[in-house]
Amino acid sequence: MPAIEERQVQRKMPPFSVGAVVATPAVWEHFLENNIDLEEYLIRRHLQSDWGDVPHEDAVANDFAVLNGLRILSAYVAANRRFWIITEADRTVTTFLFPEEY
Repeated sequence: MPAIEERQVQRKMPPFSVGAVVATPAVWEHFLENNIDLEEYLIRRHLQSDWGDVPHEDAVANDFAVLNGLRILSAYVAANRRFWIITEADRTVTTFLFPEEY
């Protein structure tokens, strides 16, 4: 049986910086009450350019924003509540909030 070659696994690097990560009190409470993992949405989705439930035009705009230093907005649903993650253009802060809090 031929030897199995070891392959070097490369981790996908985030395409942008998120700066400080904050959440509105309402989102924070919702996440705590429903045992929702903030990192699941930030690291495994938003930072991987999975923009969630946004129109195609907004996904294209987000891709452009990553390359050109503009604001990035993702939208997801967790425990029956829609929430947004917004990374500001200057990449100093990323905020979890409900749309009605914008």
